[in-house]
Amino acid sequence: MGRLGTVTRRTFLIGSAAVAGGVAFGTYMVKRPLPNPLLDDLAEGEAAITPYVKIDADGVTLITPRADKGQGAYSIQAHLIAEELDVDPHSVRLTPGLPGPAYYNANVLKEGSPFPQYDESWMAQRVRGLMELPAKLMGMQMTGGSTTTPEAYEKLRMAGAVARETLKEAAARQTGVARSMLSTEDGHVVTPSGDRLAYADLASLAADIRPVTNVELRPPEDWTRLGRSVERVDIVAKSTGTLDYGIDLDFDDMLHASVRTNPGMGGALVSFDASAAESMRGVSQVVEITNGVGVVADNTWRAFQVVNAIEIEWADGPYPSSQGEIWDELARAHDGEPDSRNRDDGDVEAMFSDSAATVLEAEYRVPFLAHAPLEPMNAIVKASDDRLEIWTGTQIPGFIKTHAAELSGVAPENIFVYVQPMGGSFGRRLEDTYVLQAIEMALAEKGRPVKMTWTREEDMTHDYPRPAQLARMRGAVKNGEVQAYDFANSSSSVMNSWFGRLMGPLPGPDATIVSGAWDQPLGIPNYRVTGYRAPEMVPTSSWRSVGNSGVGFQHAGFLDELFVAAGVDPMDELIRLCTHDLSRQVLEELKSLSGWTGPSLGEDRARGVAFAMSFGVPMAEVVEVTSTPRGIRIDKVYAVCEVGRVLDPVNIEAQITGGVIWGLGHAMNCELTYENFAPKQTNYHNFEGMRLYQTPEIVAKALENGDEVNGIGEPSVPPAGPALANAIFAVSGQRIRELPLNKHVRFV
Repeated sequence: MGRLGTVTRRTFLIGSAAVAGGVAFGTYMVKRPLPNPLLDDLAEGEAAITPYVKIDADGVTLITPRADKGQGAYSIQAHLIAEELDVDPHSVRLTPGLPGPAYYNANVLKEGSPFPQYDESWMAQRVRGLMELPAKLMGMQMTGGSTTTPEAYEKLRMAGAVARETLKEAAARQTGVARSMLSTEDGHVVTPSGDRLAYADLASLAADIRPVTNVELRPPEDWTRLGRSVERVDIVAKSTGTLDYGIDLDFDDMLHASVRTNPGMGGALVSFDASAAESMRGVSQVVEITNGVGVVADNTWRAFQVVNAIEIEWADGPYPSSQGEIWDELARAHDGEPDSRNRDDGDVEAMFSDSAATVLEAEYRVPFLAHAPLEPMNAIVKASDDRLEIWTGTQIPGFIKTHAAELSGVAPENIFVYVQPMGGSFGRRLEDTYVLQAIEMALAEKGRPVKMTWTREEDMTHDYPRPAQLARMRGAVKNGEVQAYDFANSSSSVMNSWFGRLMGPLPGPDATIVSGAWDQPLGIPNYRVTGYRAPEMVPTSSWRSVGNSGVGFQHAGFLDELFVAAGVDPMDELIRLCTHDLSRQVLEELKSLSGWTGPSLGEDRARGVAFAMSFGVPMAEVVEVTSTPRGIRIDKVYAVCEVGRVLDPVNIEAQITGGVIWGLGHAMNCELTYENFAPKQTNYHNFEGMRLYQTPEIVAKALENGDEVNGIGEPSVPPAGPALANAIFAVSGQRIRELPLNKHVRFV
């Protein structure tokens, strides 16, 4: 290992294009390279040219550290590296690797910028760059916020290019042919005479070479994989049922566990009686854990049965006990001091005093929502006195490592987190409570792996949901135009709740309370957006599209009311009001694609339109419906967005389509309502998604007019619900101001 010991060799060597923060801001802490974690236990003959590429005698391994929860993250990361490295992603090994600071996500905090994402001014760009700094300084490895593709776009291509040129340098030294005369193809360096040297055969020599970092990325016109339809690396395994998720893992001598914790999230365990449970078949032991109790048994089913047989007395939860009390708290928050007022254009009060203006008022409500992924929370932990191994699906492996060390007393360098593919998440696995519970169980059974699995009921009732929100709006129209919009929303703080569990409360206002309202590129002359922070109640977390999901329904729904009051076509008025060229192009393309000539489509048929910009992506959708004697049928959806660069057309269509279905299904049917501190909805039978027979035809289109590369996992969610509600109004005259919509209409 002495030959690998220089500081330069053991650093994260990538080109300056890959980390904007390091180049733009110039401080030592930002510019200094981060350690390459692959070098810590590199064997003789192996080369880890960057943290993302490892080569040995058996071939190439690509490190894909952003978690895959069904969105194709492993596949796009592999293809980004492979495009420059010249390997087939299907013929190499892929692994998310162990967590480490080198895999920090530079983009994950950008949503917290005080500038709307359509603001491309020098100051806005500068501040966004500064928002990246804490992520690097803290080594914040996290998957979320639709950041996988934009964050990896240059970084992983650069990693592949550095590895490619370093392997060519190794081949040049071996053959005596200048590196500039060599090319690469399908995992080989190719000489001018046609000789092919396999990367695997060059690994030992490459390990002794300082990485070649003065490289150029290939222009899009030379791409062979990106920008065209490709087969995802996991598609065969998923299609044949052979992909192992975390819940599928099975080890020798493994024990099985399940838990019950206080239904009032954060409430204490008063007492329990396990005398009857302990005599049941297969029990190893009953373990008291934080705010609850767990059972270790010889299989999962018995663990479920035993833990449910324990008699438990719970303390009250630390928040209002009923849904009515929660709504009352949200209403009272509007009488307090604002948490934020990120937008205050013109003079809304003067407009409301104008006797020639028509003034509207409304109150909109959105409920708590569970993430409800198909794979319930689970983790396998093997503990000893000085070592901890964890196998689980997670979006926050670094935080798990930190919290595991705090809980177990094991040194962080002796904690190993092996990230597994996830059967859904939608933000659910941005938490680690379930992993910490598994650690508590494993510490009681040292030396044997313990697989902890939640029941579906435990999963539903102990989710950290999307928060309930209550918005109050006023608007004014005059001379056929929207002249004023005063939007105020109250919610408990997602960021304070979620970050509080990860690393401590965040200072300052919570932008997620008004995300999807203050940051919309609409030129309404008098435009005010206010956020009110309600007290901490049910602990909440990030849900697919975070604050935009609820605010998008409220903001776009009332905007449609203003359009109707003004007597204008909603599509044309959105286009007129739009102040952002790329967003306007999205709306114009949607109008053309959908053949929009107005909301009416004839007798008993109509359509609604909604626009929302989130995560840097302008997204607009049209939903067409028919009013039948049995209820509302959703016929067709058109969805258009601007992403800057389409890297995988098939997957981007799948992500847009999936987000539309997710947004529609939850708007139609889903809510969590609390009674005696716990949700009344305990399983899918009373938390229904959209049924297959209800699923409309969806036409998705992604534009490539912008310079920024953006992610698409979340932006199609916010416009779906309001576009549906606006269509229902257009066909029936019924204006619905609360979700789920099935409280007021039947869907067929």
